[in-house]
Amino acid sequence: MGDILEDDNEISFPVKFLGRVEVVRPDGLQILNEAAQSLKTPDEYSSEKAAKKSKVHLFLSLSGVDILEYKTKFLLYTCHLSTISFCAVLPSAPKVFGFVAKHPAADTHHCYLFQSKKFSHVLVSVIGDTFRASKQEKSVKGGQDLVVEALRHKNKMLQRENAELKRRLAGQTD
Repeated sequence: MGDILEDDNEISFPVKFLGRVEVVRPDGLQILNEAAQSLKTPDEYSSEKAAKKSKVHLFLSLSGVDILEYKTKFLLYTCHLSTISFCAVLPSAPKVFGFVAKHPAADTHHCYLFQSKKFSHVLVSVIGDTFRASKQEKSVKGGQDLVVEALRHKNKMLQRENAELKRRLAGQTD
């Protein structure tokens, strides 16, 4: 499960980083599918795919998304929210999600792909909520909105998990 760091208004989730792929367009499920297919076919010339399938911390804040190595906390990538143009769960693989961001120095876009056993839909929703909260931050206390939304999502997921466990338990006692 993720952690909420109230002082910094950040939310952290441990996920598996599948890789980063340069893409031709800034949005669309087709781009996500193409990026996922590209990661499945190894390319010995691409250093971007060398770190694939490593465990990372995905930090969400009102300023952007940071991807840090799980053990060393080394910053792999940072994407300002204003550069993120698309975020979704891969329909063909519900545990896989990703987002597309514009490169800060070049006129290119990259798709960042991740895998999470339980929280793919939640993370996509939270990234969208973070984006909306960042736009409202100047007129409304958007930081608190982000924390509240994240807690609502976590609560909803835990309620679903609890209901599933109760159902299984009831099935075992019958």
